[in-house]
Amino acid sequence: MGDCIREIIAAIEGDISGRELPVSKLICKWKGEPFKILATVMLSSRTKDEVTAQAANRLFSAAPCIKSIQRLSLPKIESLIRPVGFYKTKAKNLKKMVEVINLEFGGRVPDKIEDLVILPGVGRKTANLVVSEAFGKAGICVDTHVHRIANRLGYVSTKTPYETEIVLRKKLPKIYWKTINKTLVLFGQKTCRPISPKCGICPVSGFCKRVGVNSGRK
Repeated sequence: MGDCIREIIAAIEGDISGRELPVSKLICKWKGEPFKILATVMLSSRTKDEVTAQAANRLFSAAPCIKSIQRLSLPKIESLIRPVGFYKTKAKNLKKMVEVINLEFGGRVPDKIEDLVILPGVGRKTANLVVSEAFGKAGICVDTHVHRIANRLGYVSTKTPYETEIVLRKKLPKIYWKTINKTLVLFGQKTCRPISPKCGICPVSGFCKRVGVNSGRK
């Protein structure tokens, strides 16, 4: 399996050709602005991309930088980002996050995963995405799609997304670190679905060990 990973990824990339994650386009809009990328990724959790985009635009129109967000009241932040999922919790995290960034990091978004994860509301998935997209550093963003598909293929044998990230850092060629999330998310939405995956039309069925798959569709 390890020797075939380049062939597997190439086949998957062919399967998803022409498709993009809408949130990726939004992140590209904030290129060079780490805080906006960080806040947008936070807002996107359990929220449709179009809702995230609207909320991010409202927030940054009212408060385009860390200092201006710090001046906003909690109710105002809530009103700006509503109706993203868990908007009350996310508003609290945003408010606390800017305080920590100012106190601990001199008002600048940190560029290391171990520093990012101490910020309120920031987990390893978000931290990896931020270091990759905002700072151009090597990061592996592991969500449920990446965790599921990497295990289903038999490329890893792990029980949590964190374990998957650690194993991928050891096994996956670095050229794929930044793109593996988009590749497997799109593949997981279209073909390698959580339930009843389309194994009959899967471009990598010859490589896949189908771990945990009880039945697949044609």
